[in-house]
Amino acid sequence: MTHAGIVTVAGKPNAGKSTLLNRIVGEKLAIVSSKPQSTRDRVVGIRTTADVQMVIYDTPGLLNPRYALQRAMRSSAVEALDDADVILHVVDATEGTVMDLQEAAGLERRPSAPVILVLNKVDALDAAAVERLRAEHPQAHLISAVTGKGVDALLQEAAQHLPESPFLYPEDEISTQTLRFFVAEMIRETALEQLQDEVPYSVACEVEEYREDRSPVYIRAVIYVERDSQKGILIGAKGQRLRDIGRQARLKIESFTDTSVYLDLWVKVLPNWRRHEASLKRFGYRLPETPAT
Repeated sequence: MTHAGIVTVAGKPNAGKSTLLNRIVGEKLAIVSSKPQSTRDRVVGIRTTADVQMVIYDTPGLLNPRYALQRAMRSSAVEALDDADVILHVVDATEGTVMDLQEAAGLERRPSAPVILVLNKVDALDAAAVERLRAEHPQAHLISAVTGKGVDALLQEAAQHLPESPFLYPEDEISTQTLRFFVAEMIRETALEQLQDEVPYSVACEVEEYREDRSPVYIRAVIYVERDSQKGILIGAKGQRLRDIGRQARLKIESFTDTSVYLDLWVKVLPNWRRHEASLKRFGYRLPETPAT
């Protein structure tokens, strides 16, 4: 008898959702950044054991949207809650406040799927603080997505909520998304690591060409920003920052694909793309017909 289903990882920005997805799958699929709102769309990971297959959705942080991109992000997160067989509500345990998922997400109704409370980052707390959390939230799983502490027990409970079903995907798959998607995300992550202030939120990446018939594999990608001043920051003095981003991103891509890569990286301006529906569609984002609630 096998069980399979969707496990949606949800919570506020910077709760450690992407780190948890990567830990569960055993492969770095999702961007990990200290900057909030780095996850912009659903990232899908697959974890298959002898009799359980989890299709894990890492979702954008739940927030009140201020512009079109954030509306698309929230819509993606809310849709993933509706699709779930079980929800892992990830909370940053170091913040001290633990809200119900419905309240934290501003949802009009409770999700229909069972919700497991996950208090993450307990590795950053002292023993007394951990015991207080354990006493206050006895049903919660106290974990560290960074170290893996408590994750196995969390997965055991999540598996109990999955329906009896054949596996939904081949056992050796770890995601449903394309290499192009992950390459673009690795480039964007590398840019986030090197940029400060508001520039990271204006960065998008598009892979224009991916030639696996060449050796090394040829990838042409464009980093988009919203203003000329941001383009100058991204390129840096004499192009040094862009070269640094390209070099570090290439190393990540080569590690992920286990092949040599030639990364041809460009920067272009697409004015106010975060607020324009046509631009968002170009990058694969879907806006709700009405703002998600």
